[in-house]
Amino acid sequence: MASNVNPTVRRRRLGQELRRLRELKGMTAEEVADRLLVSQSKISRLENGRRSISQRDVRDLCGVYEVEDHRVVDSLMQMAKDSRQQGWWHAFGDIPYSVYIGLETDAASLRVYEPQIVPGLLQTRGYAEALITGALPETPSSDVEKRVQVRVRRQERIASDESPLRLWAVVDEAALRRVVGNKEMMREQLEHLVEQSQLPHVTVQVLPFSMGAHPGITGHYAILEFPDASDSSVVYIEGVTSDLYLEKANDVHKYTVMYEHLRAQALNVEQTREFIEDIAKSYAR
Repeated sequence: MASNVNPTVRRRRLGQELRRLRELKGMTAEEVADRLLVSQSKISRLENGRRSISQRDVRDLCGVYEVEDHRVVDSLMQMAKDSRQQGWWHAFGDIPYSVYIGLETDAASLRVYEPQIVPGLLQTRGYAEALITGALPETPSSDVEKRVQVRVRRQERIASDESPLRLWAVVDEAALRRVVGNKEMMREQLEHLVEQSQLPHVTVQVLPFSMGAHPGITGHYAILEFPDASDSSVVYIEGVTSDLYLEKANDVHKYTVMYEHLRAQALNVEQTREFIEDIAKSYAR
């Protein structure tokens, strides 16, 4: 269940409001940076919500934008204070995709395409541990366990009886054929995948090899949508050293259209369950 005060979402909302005030003033990020004697990249990071915003930053920016309504300034200052609180994931230390976790925690729906692995929210503990160990071979076992715990905690959004996350996953056949751990572990994972797909708020479709080239051939991505209309949708693309977050309406629209094509080309829900069950049986043999 999402927290009432999600610091990641607070930063996004505050950044969007600061951008709106700058645009109303008719100033560029470079002009604001010059006035405050800071880098343009800092202004950009504050506006895109990728870094914490101090109350001093808010005060200085409101001064530049000549915001005279003290209620507006006080509201933005409070948002800055809330944005510096820690989400549940901070208890696990330095998690490289913490921004994404914050967004996912507050999202109402998630559409994800996975070309190589079973989606994280649908992984068993054994599969997740074997996957992280294989993907990060030099990671200490204690850090592997920490990442597994975070993944399991994220899955509470799926199991929640109150406002569960609406998940739609299109999974490439390769993710089902790739043996992570061992065959017994894969059988358990695929059976779990079928079980989860029967939840009313979870939809799983498989994109078989026979489909050939398709719009998702370039790789994994996820589209997050939020319950508050003021929070724009986000496209998330995971990278090796850094992640990409796309929020411009045109970018989100392009990925949304791509996803609709993927859904149309994938096996339907019943065909998908039969397909996964057949592969699971092959692992049992």
